[in-house]
Amino acid sequence: MSRVKISPLRSRSAEGKPDRLPSLARELVSLKVDVIVAATTPATQATKQASRTIPIVTISADPVGSGLVASLARPGGNVTGLSIVATEMTGKQLELLKEAFPKVKRVAFVKTPANPGLFDEAKVAAQALGLQIQSMEVQNLNELEAFLKSAISKHADALVVSNAVSSAYRGPIVDFAAKNRLPVMYGESESVEVGGLMSYGPNRADLYRRGATFVDKILKGAKPGDLPVEQPTKFELVVNLNAGKKIGLSIPQRVLLKADRVIK
Repeated sequence: MSRVKISPLRSRSAEGKPDRLPSLARELVSLKVDVIVAATTPATQATKQASRTIPIVTISADPVGSGLVASLARPGGNVTGLSIVATEMTGKQLELLKEAFPKVKRVAFVKTPANPGLFDEAKVAAQALGLQIQSMEVQNLNELEAFLKSAISKHADALVVSNAVSSAYRGPIVDFAAKNRLPVMYGESESVEVGGLMSYGPNRADLYRRGATFVDKILKGAKPGDLPVEQPTKFELVVNLNAGKKIGLSIPQRVLLKADRVIK
């Protein structure tokens, strides 16, 4: 049986500061690692910019739309992995938000260049649900703060936050929602675990396990450009009851019965 030589595990975190990603990516590349796992779209973009040869396993919002791969079936280049966006996911988020809070009429949608197609899907779903939707592309904390203030001034009843934004600015968004007593639907459960209200999206643990299989294949000689990008297959609804109580909102029992996890 042949043995694969594995380099020691090296990890780096931007600690919620996206501007640090390019330097961290260059640092990892300088260590001459065998493969890099990047857990967000901005992290993958920074890593790909730093190296076009080291294999990169991404877990990101929209690998095709953000230019990380040529296509899901034939990625090409040095990036492959998993997409955390699936067809109709944003529509399901709006549907659950409306079911939990029937009085919601106006929704503010926070997006980034990392997920260009999500807002188009959101508009279609919003029209079907009788919701008005406004959006802004957010690329830094100042733009996020400006949009959140605008959402309040325009009397938004709720927010939907894309994965890329909530991953980068989790703390400020959770704090803003609590201060303004605003329900927020996130795309990843980590925000709910630190005080956000509710999330619907791919099961992250499952994505990371599947990401490990890509690393294994690459270390055994597979080329990332030949490994098709996979989409999520397991989704979860997570609700934080304590967060709801703090802002004076209760989640209907019919929604709680659909939840995969309820944080009390």
